[in-house]
Amino acid sequence: MLKKIVGIALLLMMNGMTHAADNIEVNADMGKPGQPTRVPQGNEFKVCADQNNLPYSNSAGEGFENKIAEVLAADLGRELSYQYWPDRFGFLRNTLNAYRCDYIIGTNTTYDALGTTKPYYKAGHVWVYRKDSGFDIKDWSSPDLKKGTIGVNDKSPVAVALNANGLMFNAKPYRIQRDLNMSPGQMIDDLVKGDIDVAIAWGPIGGYYAKKSNADLVVVQIPEYASDESKLNGKTYWNISGGVRKKETERRDELEKVIDRNIDKIYQIMEDFGIPYAKPSFDDRLDGYKRHKN
Repeated sequence: MLKKIVGIALLLMMNGMTHAADNIEVNADMGKPGQPTRVPQGNEFKVCADQNNLPYSNSAGEGFENKIAEVLAADLGRELSYQYWPDRFGFLRNTLNAYRCDYIIGTNTTYDALGTTKPYYKAGHVWVYRKDSGFDIKDWSSPDLKKGTIGVNDKSPVAVALNANGLMFNAKPYRIQRDLNMSPGQMIDDLVKGDIDVAIAWGPIGGYYAKKSNADLVVVQIPEYASDESKLNGKTYWNISGGVRKKETERRDELEKVIDRNIDKIYQIMEDFGIPYAKPSFDDRLDGYKRHKN
């Protein structure tokens, strides 16, 4: 898929004109040396997003980040629009840093390529299993984890805890960067079919697709894992913030304030979508975020 994205980008550059590909409309000349760059307007709220990345966003506006963006734009009295691009290699270069859009609704708080707001929620991993399995999984010592096949994203941080608890032989690996021909909920689909007995999924994905499933599924947030060597080993939760271009501190602060004003609406949206979340933390050592500690 990366080759496909690169090929599309090269085609756009050769055309030198507005071109639609894979539901993306973009002027490839905009922002080139000697060419005009879009100037953000005061009446617009232009968001950078993936056009096919549920539960976060899609071009039909059906993701939970689409709904959050609607709330923020309405509060500011601005017109919501998007620049879509696959959330892969080159996403920031072709969206935010090319001035084709100005806001990212959700990103890792410590992502140093962006100017980030203080975190507004904390996302982690979840266990998902069928209710009729009789399982009762609460922590890594739960004996039910050894009774069947566990789906897990290969090389994801939670694999550290899986290995430390002697569960790697039970694991069925899934690609950490999904095949775009497959649903992001592939692991949950396999759970429903009986191909695996427990899914270890990134919380927003696991919670959303479990809620959409016709099967009666149990979703349990996985507690933060700490080994003897370092509390960072097997880390399963990250603070999530809004993001803007690195030096746009006024825009960042405005985004932070509008998120704060609407935090209850944001949490309700996430609950409606089945997105598991926790309140953000401000531990400097774990989250590396000092600006908002106090």
